[in-house]
Amino acid sequence: MANAKKSSKKQKIFKVKLNTSWKNIFLYGILMVITSFLFLSASQPGEQVETIPLSQAISDVKEGKVKEISILDNKLTIKEKDKTVQAFKEPGADTYQLFKDAGVSLDKTKVLVKDETGLNNWVNIISSILPILLMVAFFYFIFRQARGAQENIFSFGQSRAKLFSKNTPGVKFADVAGVDEAKQELTEIVDFLKNPGKYKAMGARTPKGVLMVGLSGTGKTLLARATAGEANVPFFSMAGSEFMEMLVGVGASRVRDLFNTAKKSQPAIIFIDEIDAIGRQRGGGLMGGHDEREQTLNQILVEMDGFAPTEQLVVIAATNRPDVLDPALIRPGRFDRRVILDMPDVVGRKAILAIHARGKPFEKEVDWEKIARRTVGFSGADIENMLNESAILAARLEKKAIDMKDLEEAATKVKLGPEKKRLQSDDDKKMTAYHEAGHALVSWEMPHMDPVHRISIVSRGLSLGHTMMEPTEHVHETKTRLLEHISVMLSGRAAESLIFDEMTTGASDDIAKATEVARTMVVEYGMSELGPINLDGEKKRYFEQATVSQEMAAKIDEQVRKITDAAYKRSASILIKLRKKLDLLASELLKKETIESEEFAKLIGPKKTIVGHSVVLAPAKA
Repeated sequence: MANAKKSSKKQKIFKVKLNTSWKNIFLYGILMVITSFLFLSASQPGEQVETIPLSQAISDVKEGKVKEISILDNKLTIKEKDKTVQAFKEPGADTYQLFKDAGVSLDKTKVLVKDETGLNNWVNIISSILPILLMVAFFYFIFRQARGAQENIFSFGQSRAKLFSKNTPGVKFADVAGVDEAKQELTEIVDFLKNPGKYKAMGARTPKGVLMVGLSGTGKTLLARATAGEANVPFFSMAGSEFMEMLVGVGASRVRDLFNTAKKSQPAIIFIDEIDAIGRQRGGGLMGGHDEREQTLNQILVEMDGFAPTEQLVVIAATNRPDVLDPALIRPGRFDRRVILDMPDVVGRKAILAIHARGKPFEKEVDWEKIARRTVGFSGADIENMLNESAILAARLEKKAIDMKDLEEAATKVKLGPEKKRLQSDDDKKMTAYHEAGHALVSWEMPHMDPVHRISIVSRGLSLGHTMMEPTEHVHETKTRLLEHISVMLSGRAAESLIFDEMTTGASDDIAKATEVARTMVVEYGMSELGPINLDGEKKRYFEQATVSQEMAAKIDEQVRKITDAAYKRSASILIKLRKKLDLLASELLKKETIESEEFAKLIGPKKTIVGHSVVLAPAKA
């Protein structure tokens, strides 16, 4: 190891020695010149030399006391037997003549004449040229930096798309699950890129664009990469925000460069993620048609509409806001197809679990079917995050494999956040216990609500407790289920009022969600006395006026109030009827903090079931 360290140090030193570029040589040369100049200009060594008159120096020579005289310009350095002194003569005077006029011979004295005229000339030359050289070097570096900045300005217009070539390890359709319908739509795109002649023979034109619409985490980017991987073509990926820059015209220039580069590599796929960043409907900007975003959008429209029929270039875009896109962008001829990516169902979630479970050790008793049913509403990204959190938890506990407890804890953490140990008084814990017990009992009593999965008064995220249901798949939501859902959300406040004759701030989030559901029932679903009419009074854009009058807005508020009041009274009546069960459940929560579905069923009893399907159409009983 020691020899290895020594050899590595030698290699580093060798590299440093070889790093002698012209910049370093120039800088080192300037430093050496400056150092030499300062050295020559420095004063003599600090030994103090006595100065005597020239007449005394002549007298000392006459008496034979002087061994050597050194002459440098006007200074005479005189070395005697025991000391060294100095004397000065008049400028221009001849030393030999001075001693001759005084009748003193220098034949027996050693005389040295030093001439530093050449050195002084060099010092003068260097001192004159050095400022000029430094000034030239300064302006050279200034112009060089300005040239680099100019090149950077021109490079703004170049595309910054990331290229995934054919040789890059790609993602295949087998690596994507839960979006089978979307994969089927994109299979034709892959087939076209592989076999364009088959479609040209039938007179079919090139599909120019595919718009993928879905919520965050549903796999839009992953599916686009899988399409390129299946087709085995170059894949140019760029985000919508990367087109924008502080300089006007840069976005349009990058669009042109991106499409020109992709055309040279065709067949190819261009993927624009979050296209709503540049594809929003025109006319809403403060600068009108001169807005940089609108110029970029106009260039995309031109490029897509300017494709020749023989070009094998497909544009795939992704967004979770299709409602804000410009109509010219999503019309046929540009984005010909719209692929919808929904949240995965139970079959899709099970397939996603199988993909992301690769490379992780799991216990044999892990029930993947139960995990898939447990994760209703989870996207593909949520499921991947859940499995990663379960692996981290198992590693933290030094387990050899991941078990069901780890998966349950990871699913709860992804949905509600990690556990938090908060200091709570006994009264706070009691209020939280009755609050959560109220949610659980009203949900248990409501025939259309999902069964209770877990009740806990352990703090997670911003909540002091939670009541989780075992969600089931529903394509449609009925008025009956929505009203029961509102009653369940308001049952925590009802339990607080019943037991403590008091109201707490812990129900604020429940009240907000219940109000939101009730308002949606009125203004969007038409599930109120106002009739089946859309009364959405939200402003679509900042410059649009509200779509309802003040009188109608007051009626909407009144209907929302009626729905929430009726739901609150319904939950309060249920809790009054089940008061003993409420006390029992709250006391168990205070003891154990968390109650699972099996223990809840033993304490309260089995949940009521509905016979037949007519209940789906039954009127709500407020």
